[in-house]
Amino acid sequence: MTAAADGDQALHNPWLYRLSVGSLLALLVLCIAWEWLLAPLRPGGSWLILKFLPLLLPLRGVLTRNRYTMQWSSMLILLFFTEGIVRATSDRAPSSTLAWVEVALTLVFVTSTILYLRPYKRRARAAAKGAARKS
Repeated sequence: MTAAADGDQALHNPWLYRLSVGSLLALLVLCIAWEWLLAPLRPGGSWLILKFLPLLLPLRGVLTRNRYTMQWSSMLILLFFTEGIVRATSDRAPSSTLAWVEVALTLVFVTSTILYLRPYKRRARAAAKGAARKS
């Protein structure tokens, strides 16, 4: 193992990582179940079920702990936060309840991802300062 890999392992927080992955997977399942079974716009489901597809884009990177993917996925997930707020305040139950669950899952994902990435960002900032001082 290299020194950088040892440093990465020291910064890795398994609890925050699992929370991040779990909330992303739960949001993926919620989006499918919501529009297919639980409270579809039309009986039998609707094309809105396809809203889960953007969540597949960062899934592999998040599962492999790719820090860049985790950064941009925390911005992508805000689209689902927005949809959740709109539907929570405009739809009727059970759809409004599912929307609040969606909002909660997006907040868990964003918070856990940001907290997970924080030590890596601090290390990168310190390394950049160190490199600037040397030159």
